Amino acid sequence: MIKATKVDGVYDKGPAIYSDAVRYDNLSYDEVLQDRLEVMDTTAVTLCRDHNLPVRGCNMNATGAFVRLARGETLGTLFGGEAIT
Repeated sequence: MIKATKVDGVYDKGPAIYSDAVRYDNLSYDEVLQDRLEVMDTTAVTLCRDHNLPVRGCNMNATGAFVRLARGETLGTLFGGEAIT
């Protein structure tokens, strides 16, 4: 699943507010839930986890982002990626 946002991935805190925000490349569902990362609401993350559905968070405003993802390029943050082998 693609989670389209205004930023280029999942951060530990809001990158628009905090210049020291750190972007994650990969996260587990449990890390998203335990660290209370505000990428999606808790119910949505839990449903994705329960159905083993990996989510790619990326910037919807980046030129060609969806085409690049469809081509298999790595963009943004993958969470729940433990489902992909």
